Amino acid sequence: MKSGFVNIFGKPNAGKSTLLNAIMGEKLAIVSPKVQTTRHRIKAILTEKDYQIIFSDTPGIIEPKYKLHEKMMQAVKGSIEDADVALLIVDLNEDIKEADDIFSSLKLTMPAIVVLNKIDSVNPERIEEAIRLFAEKAYCKEVIKIAALKGEGISELITQIVKLLPEGEPFYTGDDLSDLPTKFFVAEIIREKIFLLYQEEIPYHATVLVQEFKEKSTLIKIRADIILQRETQKGIVLGHGGQMIKKLGTLARKDIEEFLTRKVFLELFVKVRPKWRDNELYLKEYGY
Repeated sequence: MKSGFVNIFGKPNAGKSTLLNAIMGEKLAIVSPKVQTTRHRIKAILTEKDYQIIFSDTPGIIEPKYKLHEKMMQAVKGSIEDADVALLIVDLNEDIKEADDIFSSLKLTMPAIVVLNKIDSVNPERIEEAIRLFAEKAYCKEVIKIAALKGEGISELITQIVKLLPEGEPFYTGDDLSDLPTKFFVAEIIREKIFLLYQEEIPYHATVLVQEFKEKSTLIKIRADIILQRETQKGIVLGHGGQMIKKLGTLARKDIEEFLTRKVFLELFVKVRPKWRDNELYLKEYGY
């Protein structure tokens, strides 16, 4: 039996969350076209008869600009310290030398697999150039090519991960896919819809707090607060005659019902907490 912790690192929007979802065959990490969608370290447990892998999706590596960013980078640092294997994910459409600089700066002590993502969107020469660059790096044990969105190369990646895992008993028993509470995933689904529906600073100035999660005989009642930084943002989130928040609620409820496989009654409220991203007490209350 092999078991261990495999943590995913990379720049914002390299495809870390998409990769985690492809590996698990379940949508555990939220995704959007916007950068910095992932704020938390999300653990996912993949258990088979001869191995157990505990994956961690981490926030994209950035220079912190405020306390929330600092918390996000602390999650990355913690992931580096407890990984048995690192997955270093590269978007082949981006600057691969910049990705190399970031990976070199991590000073990894565990074996690392460089994962070249989005192979379906670049020419073969670009892929060969990336293989040549990363294959000779001291931190790189293996280079694997994938298209996370299409699920290509995932089985080969898992085979390589298992080869590098230490021998040991499973850390988790049962068939749970994560050690995070259901309320966390509900809040993340709502936050994903904020990223998809609103423009500019709104997604980055917003967070979600689930205040009530009650299982009744016919449905689950959920009440959640959308926390914003400025009073002026409240009208934008609500929309004319409440149209936008109604749309947000409908999209979120549909995905929450799919995730929980139960009918859901969802209530959303909008609250303003000035400068919450730089307030230690608020960040703690909101789970950062």
